[in-house]
Amino acid sequence: MAFLVANEGIEQSELAEPMRAVRAAGGQAELIAPEPGEAQAMQHLDKGDIFPVDTALEDGPDPSDYDALMLPGGVANPDRLRMDDRAVAFVRHFMDEGRPVAAICHAPWLLVQADAVRGRTLTGWPSITTDIENAGGIRVNEEVCRDGNLVTSRSPTDLPAFCAAMVDLFAAAPVRGGDRSAADHVPGA
Repeated sequence: MAFLVANEGIEQSELAEPMRAVRAAGGQAELIAPEPGEAQAMQHLDKGDIFPVDTALEDGPDPSDYDALMLPGGVANPDRLRMDDRAVAFVRHFMDEGRPVAAICHAPWLLVQADAVRGRTLTGWPSITTDIENAGGIRVNEEVCRDGNLVTSRSPTDLPAFCAAMVDLFAAAPVRGGDRSAADHVPGA
């Protein structure tokens, strides 16, 4: 599973908890960022942990090599990524292909930038409501919202429900290059 982040500004809980959930279910989580090296997480406004970047967007990873996409939030993380054409194209590929995507907090900004919310129902941090609606989406105020291949949540307080819905979505998805489902990669999910 691809976890797409900026090299700094990721809300730590919105990265670490979904990664733990995927790994606990037997899946693999690969951290993708614009530049190689490290990604600096934040605990709100304070610096948090540093995470090693597995793959850099500058190296041109093929989104088709990944079964699913997780987009953590934080204000700075998706704001930086939506200004990176490579990140937007990566997200757009998943949405255009109808592949599983999970996004939390401010991360739907990336979906807006990829023109992927028109006609979709989703949730996110309250301050991005106008952005979602102006892009043709319907924003609901729910702990977790599933619309086809897309699972979204509002904030870190929603992480337990979000992680469960994300693992369920990822487990039900077809695995790239085969007829198996992602459940083959996420035992017990």
